[in-house]
Amino acid sequence: MTLIFIYLTILLAIAYSIVIGIYCYWFLQLKNAPLNRLKPPATKFTIIIPSRNEELSIANCLKTIQLQNYPIELFEVIVVNDHSTDKTEKVVLSIKASFPSIKLINLADHINGTINAYKKRAIEIAVAQSKNEWIITTDADCEVLPNWLNNFDQYIQDKQPVLVAAPVIFSLTKSWLGLFQLLDFMSLQGITAAAVAAGYHSMCNGANLAYSKAAFYEVGQFKGIDHLASGDDMLLMYKIKQQFPGRLGFLFSTEMIVTTAPMPSWKFFINQRIRWASKAESYSDKSVFWVLALVYCFNLFLFIGLLVGIFINGFYPVILYILLVKTIVEIFFMIPVARFFGRANILFFFPFMQPFHILYTVIAGWLGKFGSYQWKGRAIK
Repeated sequence: MTLIFIYLTILLAIAYSIVIGIYCYWFLQLKNAPLNRLKPPATKFTIIIPSRNEELSIANCLKTIQLQNYPIELFEVIVVNDHSTDKTEKVVLSIKASFPSIKLINLADHINGTINAYKKRAIEIAVAQSKNEWIITTDADCEVLPNWLNNFDQYIQDKQPVLVAAPVIFSLTKSWLGLFQLLDFMSLQGITAAAVAAGYHSMCNGANLAYSKAAFYEVGQFKGIDHLASGDDMLLMYKIKQQFPGRLGFLFSTEMIVTTAPMPSWKFFINQRIRWASKAESYSDKSVFWVLALVYCFNLFLFIGLLVGIFINGFYPVILYILLVKTIVEIFFMIPVARFFGRANILFFFPFMQPFHILYTVIAGWLGKFGSYQWKGRAIK
């Protein structure tokens, strides 16, 4: 039985290493280059920011949008206040005095009773009240760079897509948890970009996502996925991908990186990852599901192996060797990804994060399937 377990773990390690190697190859094919701004700005954007209890961050987010190198008459900002119990609404209204392109919508004025997908409903309501042909979603704790809208505009004019995703990164903090989240999320963003380089859109993030309003309505908005609390980004992307094949893009440029805040505690972090994992079975693209299943099974076997090794002599060396191989393979992938995001200096900590990564992957994956979680003060099943 022990030998069977070891053999299975080795097979999973080989499959996992091949997948990461493929991602590494494709990421290296990407070229980070600012767009040529030869065409005058033409795209009209509506930036939608769903916000719940964001009084400490929403002002900075809006400030970075206000400082865009883009004609003010070509964009508007809609903040949707999702039943905030803090001063979010007051902060937004105070900024609106100097930033008239901001519109505030209170979700409580549009929803009676309890629903599961508040963020999706917030976006649908904001899109219905938007006046422009392109929608951009971001989060209230995000910061955008000055050429953010300019680059979206040039890409849209050049490529004629219906959806454009762009990179997101966590801000760097001095805490162990902050470093862990930054490294973990950076790997996910690297996989997202690598998949696009291979001609395959597998992931995106709603903190930095643009799509045409016409395409949003053409696919029925969030119909069919509106029972899920999460999935306002990836599941919508899959709907658009099915209806508009070949019309999705990824803007791979350091000028497009949106920075967002990491979770402030392990409890918030685990709940966030459970929330992400809970939508896995809803992916219409089952190849993504099988990659996630491989990642989960490999980490599960390593987790079991580390526990069983306590009781079986000679078991640990094999598991630790497999763990070492996993770490080396991942570091080779992480080096170019970290360079793109300007975070190569923190890769020193990467090997020390492995036990925590294995543990949280197993816990979050399991609870995403069988458990419930709390998100922004709400219990989600």
